[in-house]
Amino acid sequence: MIPPSTYRLQLSPDQDLAAATDLLGYLSDLGAGALYCSPLLQPAPGSKHGYDVVDPTHVNDEIGGEPARVALVRALREAGMRALLDLVPNHMGVAVPAANPSWWSLLRLGRESPYAGWYDADLSTPIIIPVLGSPEDTSALELSDDREELRYYEHRYPVAPGTGEPGTPQEVHERQHYRLVHWRRGNAELTYRRFFDVSDLAAVRVDDPEVFEATHAEVLRWIATDPDVWSGLRIDHPDGLTAPGAYLQRLRARLAETALGEDAWLLVEKITSLRADGTTEALPATWPADGTTGYDALREVGGLFVDPRGESLIEQVAVEHTGARERLSVAEHVAKRLVTDEILVAEVRRIAALVPEGPEDADVVREAGDAAERSSTIDAVAELLAAYPVYRSYLPAGRADLERAVDTACTARPELAETVRRIRGAMLAEPDGPLTLRIEQTSGMVTAKGVEDTTFYRWNRFVALNEVGGAPDHFGVSPVAFHAANAHRDAATPAAMTTLSTHDTKRSEDVRARLAVLSELTAEWGAFLRKLSVRHPLPRSGLTSPSLELLAWQSLVGAWPITAERLGGYLTKASKEAKLVTAHVDAVPEVDEAIAAWPDAVLGSAETVADIEAFVRLVDRFGRSNALGQKLLQLAGPGVPDVYQGTELIEYSLVDPDNRRPVDFARRRELLARLDGGWLPGPLAASDDPDSDDVRGTKLLVTAAALRLRRFRPELFSGYTPVPAAGPAADHAVGFGRGGPAGRERLVAVATRLPAGLEADDGWRDTVLPLPGGADDWTDMITGTPVQGSAPRLAELLVRYPVALLVRPA
Repeated sequence: MIPPSTYRLQLSPDQDLAAATDLLGYLSDLGAGALYCSPLLQPAPGSKHGYDVVDPTHVNDEIGGEPARVALVRALREAGMRALLDLVPNHMGVAVPAANPSWWSLLRLGRESPYAGWYDADLSTPIIIPVLGSPEDTSALELSDDREELRYYEHRYPVAPGTGEPGTPQEVHERQHYRLVHWRRGNAELTYRRFFDVSDLAAVRVDDPEVFEATHAEVLRWIATDPDVWSGLRIDHPDGLTAPGAYLQRLRARLAETALGEDAWLLVEKITSLRADGTTEALPATWPADGTTGYDALREVGGLFVDPRGESLIEQVAVEHTGARERLSVAEHVAKRLVTDEILVAEVRRIAALVPEGPEDADVVREAGDAAERSSTIDAVAELLAAYPVYRSYLPAGRADLERAVDTACTARPELAETVRRIRGAMLAEPDGPLTLRIEQTSGMVTAKGVEDTTFYRWNRFVALNEVGGAPDHFGVSPVAFHAANAHRDAATPAAMTTLSTHDTKRSEDVRARLAVLSELTAEWGAFLRKLSVRHPLPRSGLTSPSLELLAWQSLVGAWPITAERLGGYLTKASKEAKLVTAHVDAVPEVDEAIAAWPDAVLGSAETVADIEAFVRLVDRFGRSNALGQKLLQLAGPGVPDVYQGTELIEYSLVDPDNRRPVDFARRRELLARLDGGWLPGPLAASDDPDSDDVRGTKLLVTAAALRLRRFRPELFSGYTPVPAAGPAADHAVGFGRGGPAGRERLVAVATRLPAGLEADDGWRDTVLPLPGGADDWTDMITGTPVQGSAPRLAELLVRYPVALLVRPA
């Protein structure tokens, strides 16, 4: 059964299953239809997120274990709620081998291990473990008293049977099925597939039926035991799998064997790209999934509140500040090649070794030898991976994406064209062959690391658009495009999830909503940036532009009020992800120190703080309008909306770990109780305090009204018809109808867009909203007030809040 909505909770030792159980009363009162938790299976010791599972056979003991899971299921049933389970099939945590029975066995027994087929590893050679602090650090190796473990400081590794005697720890080490090496060697020499560039997460071969059954048996048992509670599964990172389509087909078949049958809800965390023609990449037709986890909807909803007329001036401000104009495609290609050439070196080399030789190779070998030929092939593989227009093609269906990548690579590097086309030919000849599968697995890694985790911290002209699944060079989404996307979602994937914030987003929905206002107030933004960036410059390097300053000031404005500690942590991470003036691997201490000190200098200046507060006051009331507008349009629109923990209130967070801070649920309970007692928060513009009850309570009011309506009146949330406004300010309203055929809809959602421009143009004036069917018996479910007439004036309908959720009787 597909729930009407979900509420996402990040579980950890600090917010465990007992805490989740305690929250169910509040979540049910809020109107949430299902609890959507981070993974429940046993992760590495001390894990704060659960995506590093070490044992798929039981529940995480650090969040309460099986008894707490059973208690949660019982409480969900009593609350009339369901649950969505987050599952990680692609990889397992190997940072602490002793915590992972399968990895410990593989290290101990090698090919003789019963888990030898579990991991995507080359067992013809010792498994490389990049953990040593220096190349000569094997001198620190020690043996346990029983000589059954090798120890390197706090790290423990098994000793193979019969190899512990005789000899020194170093000699014993040489006899193992693994080699501990300097940590810098991992990127180039790793002998197992990993999750992106994280060597502590080893890829699992769930394409093997036995491995699939072993790693999925426990969660399938939960679903089979309590089908009235579990709605289905959310699959993490399917693009990393060897054959995601086959995996999903097997999983769908196993779910069908449970009492859920064909009604099991199956979602994939798949980033679908925005194509050059403005359409969104579709899931492969062979995937039996109900949809994605909603980053496409995030892009569409958020883009609606960006003024496309501001692009040229935003661009001018960025160019003036950085002294350079760079196309996004160029920045992405540079970052992707950094990933292929420095981070995923082992993966690229592994692919190159699978490329068949061509007739031109004989000449290369004669002239320059095998090394030159291999170098050219590696370069061709890297160039092809960097040219992919999507995360992954799915041959044979995804041939058009492969052809685009080939054409792009050959145009950029004509000297590599012969080799690139030979790779293409081999892939088309064997779409399920090892070369094709390795390239497809790796292209997604290159795109994720090169775009999301590098370019989006470098190309900072307008970071409201620098989001997972985003397209920063597409400046805004028109109402026409928004309605077309919503109508398509309603018709094609009505059970897909929609979202505005997740544990992986670069900034929260309300930060993006506030920053979207800069597209309307471009002159004011430019003046603010010029003034304060001169007063407080960030460290610069002769090798890079001051793009980090653009990111820093936008982040400061977007997340204000913010402490120096939070801002310093964010900028430290952002600068290292950008890899321009410092990096995680090659840190530059003096740069890191200067970046970490910058927030204290900025926030320590009373004059600067006053300037920031004045600018935020100018922007914030429009940002709050955007926040309410995008929240309502997401919650009322097609798909199954998710609410990320805490975002039912205005909430200004940046990337993790900032967005995983503890949520003040006590305040949320209190405000919800006040709303249910008849309290109506004041008008949106009545308070300048972003933390006031009126400001925070308004978003909670909108969220609860929409969620409760979805839960208790689900028949209202089918179908989709645009409901346009009429009059001089019609472009500032976005409305749609649902719950009936065109002309007889029983629900209408309407939101204000581009509010700064609306105010500058003297407001709504005589603009009206003609309601479907000419009916005049509507009620605004947010304020509880009846609506006058069949074409209410928006100046009256939206006098208190910039949104309305209208319902009429059947």
